[in-house]
Formats: sequence, C-alpha cells, structure tokens
Amino acid sequence: KAFRNEITPRNFIFRSREFEQMEVEYFIPPGDDVWPEFHKQWIDSSKSFLLDVVGLREDLMGWDIHQGDKLAHYAQACTDITFKFPFGEQELMGIAARGNYDLSQHTDGSGKNLEYFDEETKEKYIPHCIEPSLGVDRLMLAVICSAYAEDEVGGEKRNLLKFSPRIAPIKAVVLPLLKNKGELVSVARDLFEKLQKRYNVMYDSAGAIGRRYRRADEVGIPFCITVDFETVEQDAGVTIRDRDTTEQIRLPIDEVIPYLSKAIDGY
Repeated sequence: KAFRNEITPRNFIFRSREFEQMEVEYFIPPGDDVWPEFHKQWIDSSKSFLLDVVGLREDLMGWDIHQGDKLAHYAQACTDITFKFPFGEQELMGIAARGNYDLSQHTDGSGKNLEYFDEETKEKYIPHCIEPSLGVDRLMLAVICSAYAEDEVGGEKRNLLKFSPRIAPIKAVVLPLLKNKGELVSVARDLFEKLQKRYNVMYDSAGAIGRRYRRADEVGIPFCITVDFETVEQDAGVTIRDRDTTEQIRLPIDEVIPYLSKAIDGY
C-alpha cells in the first residue's frame, strides 16, 4: 500500500492518493559490467509478463529511457514501460538500476553494517539493486483499455472485453439451450458444478441464447459452453464458443475440462 498526499487525483484510477504498488528489490553484485545485463533481463521479463501473461496489447505499449536530468542522481539507469491510455501515453512500470544507494542510505541512517560476504568470490560488498516497480491500479486500467473492443457480428455491433483467459475474472459460462427443459438443465447444472471446483464460472439460463452470448462477451468471458438437444439425445457433447472469433466446436463433456485447462493454464 502506498500513499501520495501531495498529488492531484485524476484520470479515474490512474492517479490517486492511495494505491497498491508492486515492487521487487533485486540485489546483485557491484560492478559496471554487472548491472547492465541484470537490468536488461528485468526489462525483457517485465515486457514478457505484461504481453504474454497479462495480455496487454503491444501496439499500446512504449518505452521511455531516462537520460540526463530525467535520471535520478543515484540511478545508473531507468527504463519506463509506457501505455497509451485514452488520456495519453503515461508511465505504467519502471525498471531502475539504483546502484547501492538504498542500502548505503540504510547503513548511514541505522549505523548497521549491511555488507554482504560472497562465498564464491570471497568478497565483501554492499549489494547493488535492480528495482522493478508496477502500480496495480494502473495495470488494471491498462488491462481494461487493452481488452475493450468493438466489432460486428451478424450485421450487429458488438462490444466485448478481450481479456486473456489467464486473467479473465470469469473463465466460462454454462448455458442450457432452454431453461424449461429439465434434461438440458440437469446436464448443464452438473457440468457447471464440476467446473466450479476448478474455475470461477457462471451459469446463465435467462433469455435467448444469442443475448446470453452477448452478455458473456461484454464482461469478457472467454468461453460459452452450451448444452443443447444433441447433447442429451445423441450424446454428442457440448458446443464451446470462442469469445473473440465466435467460432464453435463440439466436444464430449469429459473433454471440456482438459480443453479449458489447455486454453487457460497452458497445459
């Protein structure tokens, strides 16, 4: 938890006086030939995390390398990952090589020796630090901005959130084709309860199937699983609809969880 009483809140949750901050103090050996490689590793890992895990759009991301007066007096280097928000391009994450400034300041303030003895090199030194820092609130705003999309399906405008399946709050929705057919509802409820044990899923039986698809799209549910008459009369499995492409496949019920596991968890 971080507090900035001096700032002026604006732009929704982008800038606020109270916010969540994620930081790592990654300590490394000293040396001008050491920190550049660690700094680059953290920049590459951070980019991979934001693109491949969180699912941000690469075309909305940028880089700001601090130089000259913009670089803090104690820093060896600092690179910001920026994001193009609706209100302009702003800092999302910073990766700074801070030298031994932090531990030196702690040593001066506390009078405690914070030197580290390296068993491999038999050297004693004050560790240097790489500090990646990411605001959780800004990241959530970037996720929503990246995910929001508009397209056209069947001649009708569609609004949707293209959340990565990994981070989508609701992973799937189970839909009986008709809510007044007990045989469909029974199978759908049973599948829903099985999926509930592993994922956050939803059950929806109200309204026409097309309207339910649209509701799921609008809140970013990646997969719509429909139980229809072929499911119960022909043992033909269920249909799984992909949110982004709207394409559907039919799978046996016992293959639904493995399919979702591969799509969501990667295995």
